[in-house]
Amino acid sequence: MIGLEWFGFLIPILILVVILIIFLGFVPLGLWVSAISAGVKVNIFSLVGMRLRRVRPDHIIRPLIKAQKAGMDVNANQLESHLLSGGHVDNVVDALIAAHRANLDLSFERAAAIDLAGRNVFEAVRMSVTPKIIETPWISAVAIDGIEVKVIAKVTVRANLGRLVGGAGEETIIARVGEGIVTTVGSSSSHKGVLENPDSISRTVLSKGLDSGTAFEILSIDIADVDIGRNIGAHLQIQQAEADKQIAQAKAEERRATAIAMEQEMKAEVERMKAKVVEAEAEVPMALADALRNGNLGVMDYYRLQNVQADTDMKKNFSTANFNGILKKEEPKEEK
Repeated sequence: MIGLEWFGFLIPILILVVILIIFLGFVPLGLWVSAISAGVKVNIFSLVGMRLRRVRPDHIIRPLIKAQKAGMDVNANQLESHLLSGGHVDNVVDALIAAHRANLDLSFERAAAIDLAGRNVFEAVRMSVTPKIIETPWISAVAIDGIEVKVIAKVTVRANLGRLVGGAGEETIIARVGEGIVTTVGSSSSHKGVLENPDSISRTVLSKGLDSGTAFEILSIDIADVDIGRNIGAHLQIQQAEADKQIAQAKAEERRATAIAMEQEMKAEVERMKAKVVEAEAEVPMALADALRNGNLGVMDYYRLQNVQADTDMKKNFSTANFNGILKKEEPKEEK
């Protein structure tokens, strides 16, 4: 009987303990006590509401305590709204505290917008206080005299908190500085002037307002290194001369092909004329025979014609023999 009485007495105690454990697990009583002790006025039912909205109360209360201890005017609803939007509450609060210590004008709304835009707002505030140096790669430009000039520049920038949302990043700064260097070197009459006064590049590029539309403010552009590259002008002239040579060779080959074609055509025409002459000569005996037969040519006339032909052949052979003899006499004798 005594065992049953103790068992009946322990059941309500166990139920009370279970209810208390569930209550303490659902209601962050320790966090609420920490907030009250830090001087942050937070209703315990607000913490319960955070649990119901699936928001971890420690992600709101701890940054809220930190902000109010630093003298920032931030409430729990703002932090919870930013957390539900996918923001980083701790990062935003740290950025607000850093901006407040550095006397920078940064409101909670702007800090939250910068954080939701995907930028590290705390690093942006640090960059506003401590400028960052961006080093460009080797930038190649060609002066008017055709000499290539290679330049490395160091750009000192400071984050512009007012333009972080929607402003261009470091890649745009590097691209614009490279464009300015190429334009400045390209407008120089000689590469020697660039080597003598490299600061003229930084002054000219800095005066162009390259930081407009970006998330940074350019403080200075310093030329870190200048080097001489290839003689681009001479290289282009060599390529042009080679191209002109190939064009001239192509035209000469075209004229040669045309001349060969005309020569072949003339040879073919000569062959055709020879064929016609041979054909005409083949008809001469027939014509003579026909003339003798018809009485248009007498026998004596035929003999006189034969004598004239023989005399012509003899003179031709004689002149050829004399010409060959003259050539042989003019040939130099070989020395023994």
